Amino acid sequence: MAALLERIRQAAARHPERPALVSPEGGLRYGDLPAAIDSLARALGRAGVQRVGLCGDNTLAWVLADLACLQAGVVCVPVPGFFSPAQVAHLTAQAGLEAMLHSEPAEGAQPLGQGVWWRPLPEAPVGSGLPAGTAKITFTSGSTGTPKGVCLSAAQMTATSLALQSRLAGVPLRRHLCLLPLATLLENVAGVYLPLLMGATVTVAPLGSLGMTGSSGLEAGRMVSALNRHRPQSLILVPELALALVAAAEQGALDTGGFRFLAVGGGRVSPDLLHRGRAAGLPLYEGYGLSECGSVVALNVPGDDRPGTVGKPLSHVRVTVDDKGHIQVRGNAFLGYLGQTGTPETPLDTGDLGDYDEAGFLRVNGRAKHLLITSFGRNVSPEWLESELTQALGARQAVVFGDGEPRLSALLVLTGPWPPERLRAALNRLNATLPDYARLAQVFVRQRPLSPADGYLTANGRPVRHRIRQDLPALLAEATPLNTDAAAHAAQTCSSPTPGGTHMAFFDRLQTETAEARAHVLGAPVITAIREGRFHLDSYTWFLTQAFHHVKHTVPLMMACGARLPERLEFVRKALVEYIEEEYGHHEWILDDLAACGEDREAVRHSRPHVAIELMVAYLYDVIERGNPVAFFGMVQVLEGTSIELATPLGQAIQQQLGLPDRAFSYLYSHGALDQEHFEFFRNLMNRIEHPDDQQAIIEAARMVYRLYGDMLHSIPLPQRAGEANHEAA
Repeated sequence: MAALLERIRQAAARHPERPALVSPEGGLRYGDLPAAIDSLARALGRAGVQRVGLCGDNTLAWVLADLACLQAGVVCVPVPGFFSPAQVAHLTAQAGLEAMLHSEPAEGAQPLGQGVWWRPLPEAPVGSGLPAGTAKITFTSGSTGTPKGVCLSAAQMTATSLALQSRLAGVPLRRHLCLLPLATLLENVAGVYLPLLMGATVTVAPLGSLGMTGSSGLEAGRMVSALNRHRPQSLILVPELALALVAAAEQGALDTGGFRFLAVGGGRVSPDLLHRGRAAGLPLYEGYGLSECGSVVALNVPGDDRPGTVGKPLSHVRVTVDDKGHIQVRGNAFLGYLGQTGTPETPLDTGDLGDYDEAGFLRVNGRAKHLLITSFGRNVSPEWLESELTQALGARQAVVFGDGEPRLSALLVLTGPWPPERLRAALNRLNATLPDYARLAQVFVRQRPLSPADGYLTANGRPVRHRIRQDLPALLAEATPLNTDAAAHAAQTCSSPTPGGTHMAFFDRLQTETAEARAHVLGAPVITAIREGRFHLDSYTWFLTQAFHHVKHTVPLMMACGARLPERLEFVRKALVEYIEEEYGHHEWILDDLAACGEDREAVRHSRPHVAIELMVAYLYDVIERGNPVAFFGMVQVLEGTSIELATPLGQAIQQQLGLPDRAFSYLYSHGALDQEHFEFFRNLMNRIEHPDDQQAIIEAARMVYRLYGDMLHSIPLPQRAGEANHEAA
């Protein structure tokens, strides 16, 4: 009998009345757990099977089936629910499975007892030979799309569980919730075996009820609701889940009072994310491990912790770093890979790069085989940059690439809306914290996440890099590109294009060369005043009045521009036709907003604009008539970009402060974050402007409009203190 089960029986004898397993379909006390395991183990014995697959959602029956296999000496092969049919067929054939156990009723399956169902597999394949002592085969896609079987002994899993119990001896844990699939070895060992050794209660629930789908689908709201309902003290998280919980805790949506230990593994975690989480009440601790070592090798714990590391090695292993920087593990090694002959090499080379700090904490710096080497000969770990992107952007997925290129790029899947200018600003802020050789020149934003089913992610959500690299052209074709200031810098500092380098599109040059002028707009006192609550009704109606006086000229300016464009810019004239149709009548919307604020719309119509707006409009008519008509798009750059960045958040703040109805914000809300598609149309149009004279005319016009529009914003009348208002909101 496995030592693990012996120790669980000892825990049952110490506190028989304590709940051991809890699930929506029922539960088991510790005193009843050994009998349930024995009953199911006897049923397996009567079935006469030696190798079985274990399928299904997270249920009490799944846990009992797993423990019963251990008791009966039956080799258990958990089958991840997200494996494709081809991967399941490969797993079944290679492992030589004789039957499938199901944690729920399944077609063609018969009840085995304790809620477990079984289905004999006809003409069971011979399968591969197993190393002596194999108790479990955990299949992981690893770095390839074909699952690879890691053969583990009961003694190895017991040793890992006991080492974890020793490391967590000072942390009183009584309630654990399995948030990851039970087929994931980390949850299987650290989320079931460990809590049962500690006498804690293990809660299992269908993953869908916890907001989880597959291995990488997440409904954050449902997950937060489930955690508030179950109130676990411990969880095992991957970085994406940790990020979602931190965001929920910061927003006050997640009740953090009951958490005592939240382990994060499966990928590099930014120290900033850990600090944010702890500040929000989440006790996040990073660890490190791999299936070949029983799932956990090192772990940070309360009182023995250093963010930026994965903690100190557990007591049952010895971890060293060789002269090439490779992390190597001795002790508690796996029995071998399914289908391979011979015993694993000792020590086990993990393939990870790392080092120790002065206090003996292990740092993991990425995979050796994933190291990117730029064309300048600099080595960069993609995992490092990916964790920084996840932290800086809240990215759901991030894959950095660019081996052999002068500049690095990334493929991103984001959560929530990200206006292009906001995203670019966030990327530029991140780049400012990185060494120059590691800065991202370009990102590609995908709407559809990468998934294990497509072969792009491993079981625990890590990128399958060789497959992504192979399909990169197709993946990028489905994504929206976005250049950063790093691309602009590269273009400015290279006298000629570098083969394979990033070409700087005109839109990005426009952004770069007008950055100083744009700062005049973003530095207007009104922006700070709104955020501080120092904004009254007169401020808002004054701004709307000026908006009316320049917006009423938008369509006439477009017509004047279109009439003077040369034939080589016919594509621009066509775009203006679309612009005119979209923009016609917007000045009347502003008058509607003013009327909703209690103003006389006709009095506003016949009023005079502020001098900055009068000069701005006059300048644009003049440059169209006497200069280059394409300069008109300098105004579009200013007003569209400013609206995307500021209109929606500031409009919401103004509405909240002044208590105005929605009908008073048709202009701001229609020109805010929801107008991103319009702005992307402008970006693409600008990238088709190739003549240097045209480009320079747009840049110079944008600088002038930034200055004059900024002067208007700087002139908005503001109260000195929050709440000072000389008019009541209508």
